[in-house]
Amino acid sequence: MEIGKKVKVYRLRDRVSQQVAGKLGKVGIVKGYKMTDGSGVGVVVEFKDKTSTWFFDDELKSV
Repeated sequence: MEIGKKVKVYRLRDRVSQQVAGKLGKVGIVKGYKMTDGSGVGVVVEFKDKTSTWFFDDELKSV
């Protein structure tokens, strides 16, 4: 995933807050990266409402 790319949240791996679950099916823009557990990298996505959160790479699809 490249910074600036449009992505869609198409699945969630784990149990998440209701706020994050509400992003399922939404399109956002990749803004950066986040180390997850020392061996993985997450993707920070910003949405139209200016909220942002991170997702695992396999939870997102390019649009």
